[in-house]
Amino acid sequence: MSEYNWCHNPSCHTIETQSRIRGTGDNKVLRTMKIKVGRYGSHQPNIWNYFCNNNCLFSFLNKFGQEIANTYSVKQPSETPIKVKKEKYESYRYKWTENGSERVPYQATRTTMKIESK
Repeated sequence: MSEYNWCHNPSCHTIETQSRIRGTGDNKVLRTMKIKVGRYGSHQPNIWNYFCNNNCLFSFLNKFGQEIANTYSVKQPSETPIKVKKEKYESYRYKWTENGSERVPYQATRTTMKIESK
């Protein structure tokens, strides 16, 4: 696999920025941005290995999003079994008085979810 990709936005080369200008004299062009794979510290699959910035990513999605959604469509919902646990614990609120703030205890509820392993 190459260490670099070209930005996948088909309009990347039309965006007028100094970093896209290439060539000498009167032979100047705007060029698609070259992207270093893993430039944000990860060589894992990452959207930023294919797009130079948010503008190019969202331009691509506006143009091809429907086609991508149709290619990778979801026909039914997915479900993940979980265990839900509710626990009560003592917490505090602050009430403002003439003498400043006063700490008032109350019973709060914490809800936690744990994915069941298969």
